[in-house]
Amino acid sequence: MGREYDNHMKITFDSISENEKFARIVVAAFIARLNPTMEEMSDIKTAVSEAVTNCIIHAYENEVKQIEMEGKITGKKLFLRITDFGKGIENVEEAMQPMFTTGLKEERSGMGFSFMEAFMDQLNVVSQIGKGTVVEMEKEIGKEKEF
Repeated sequence: MGREYDNHMKITFDSISENEKFARIVVAAFIARLNPTMEEMSDIKTAVSEAVTNCIIHAYENEVKQIEMEGKITGKKLFLRITDFGKGIENVEEAMQPMFTTGLKEERSGMGFSFMEAFMDQLNVVSQIGKGTVVEMEKEIGKEKEF
């Protein structure tokens, strides 16, 4: 059995669409030492992609500002926090409902939070109008591998 210890990372990047891919690559590299399955890797990358896209499209409305992504590994558990300092979400409970979107229906499916919730073990969203939003997610790596 491998050594179990904490590992932490924190990065800040611009809220431009190209950085959605950057965030996915960063989190993939960060969790690689846990030897996740392809499905686990894909789930985590998709959840990160959705959170970062929400920052770019909704929080900052395509203005270039800063997004923070923080990650921590404890044992086999991944904790992620993605923070924006944008306009905030008026009603978090409503925003987390499937198909809810503040964007044009033709452009946005309203499934971002639903995907995050489906692909991660835990999802918590805290938001303040005019101050921003914090999305916290957790996932245990290797649950499917246990016998």
